[in-house]
Amino acid sequence: MNSRSFTLSLIIAGIAMFMAWSYIDAREAQYKKTYGNMQPVVVAREDIKELAVIDDSMLQIITVPKKFAMNGYISSIEEVTNTIAAVSILKGEQITKPRITQPGVRTGLAPEIAPGKRAYAISVNDSQSVGRLIKPGNRVDVLAVVAYAPGQIEKQKVKTILQGVRVLSTGLNVTNQLPLALKKTDEKYKTVNLRMDSNYRNITLELDPDQVQKLIFIVNSGQRIYTSLRNTNDTSLGRIPATELFDVLGEDALEARRYYQKKNENKK
Repeated sequence: MNSRSFTLSLIIAGIAMFMAWSYIDAREAQYKKTYGNMQPVVVAREDIKELAVIDDSMLQIITVPKKFAMNGYISSIEEVTNTIAAVSILKGEQITKPRITQPGVRTGLAPEIAPGKRAYAISVNDSQSVGRLIKPGNRVDVLAVVAYAPGQIEKQKVKTILQGVRVLSTGLNVTNQLPLALKKTDEKYKTVNLRMDSNYRNITLELDPDQVQKLIFIVNSGQRIYTSLRNTNDTSLGRIPATELFDVLGEDALEARRYYQKKNENKK
């Protein structure tokens, strides 16, 4: 009798398990039909700030029903590593392709140029660019040594050609940009902080069309261009007289004038 009861209990338990399994299987099938199969997605393990470099320590993979995977979802951590957060991403939020971007310039230089203005790049070294301490967004004056009698120092003048012009970029560092670039070394890529780059060889200025022509004329005539940095909020313009040899000599200018006058008389 006990054996029969035990056997009956096993049969009833088996039927119950089968019915439960069938119910769960049916619900799972309905669930998959409604929401889709489970899909691995990459989410933020912590809050990620806008323009931050994303590394694998900030990420984790979870699985969600396909219907709850956001458009542009990413399922591989490797695909996200060393990218830049285009917007702020909160902890637990899915990382999607529209929310990240590759290091480099975000908008390019053209949108930074004011209507009616032009961008013009000049080559610089340390002495021409305030020790390469000029940054995008700064304002500078542009100077040149103008020689209207080559080889005669008394015929040379230092002239402030332009005043208070805006710097659009230094090298690859543009005013409105993602601050990083990828640099390949030994078959590997590493990120370079453009805002800390002090090895740039040119700066790009925002100029009027006629100002561009003046600078091209100076450069084409073989003269060097120099920049002097001013306060970013200083937009004042004024007449700055050119400086010549006799201005530099000051109280000794009279002696120099007599020397060059005598020299010119002897040539005659």
